[in-house]
Amino acid sequence: MAKKWYVIHAYSGYENRVKLSLEERIKQSNLEDMFAEVVVPTEQVVDMVKGKRRTSQRKFFPGYVLVNMEMTEETWHLVKGTPKVTGFVGGGDRVAATRSITDAEANNLLDRIAEGEMRPQPKVLFELGENVRVLEGPFANFTGTVNEINPEKGKVQVLVSIFGRPTPIEIEFGQLEKIS
Repeated sequence: MAKKWYVIHAYSGYENRVKLSLEERIKQSNLEDMFAEVVVPTEQVVDMVKGKRRTSQRKFFPGYVLVNMEMTEETWHLVKGTPKVTGFVGGGDRVAATRSITDAEANNLLDRIAEGEMRPQPKVLFELGENVRVLEGPFANFTGTVNEINPEKGKVQVLVSIFGRPTPIEIEFGQLEKIS
């Protein structure tokens, strides 16, 4: 039987603990050959804390863990019996009813995880016309409105008032803050 990707539902905030517990239970049961991978879907996020850039991890599916495994009675009970696991997504209360996700869905999620590690996402997203304040650089403490957003580069074009005229400046996401 081939290994397939399954999504398990865990208590929110306990995803990493579930991953570690599940990996430990797999080793204790000598079922390493039945399991390929246990993954918590996360991506890196860049935010500003006290004027300094900080990179942290953010779960983009809180409460869910991906498992690549062969589905048998033994593996199903091992996963289902892991502390803080409520069950399989798309599955019933027995092995035959448990559904895997498609390879395309799994690859999409794994690509998103890999992309998130290579290119951190900004924690704060901006909208057109939104009022912002520049935190650092030559335009520090200037306020303006968002005119254009370029998420691929991680930059925003902001219209600031210089000598009474709106002047566009291009600035990184992390150098701005929203004004309420």
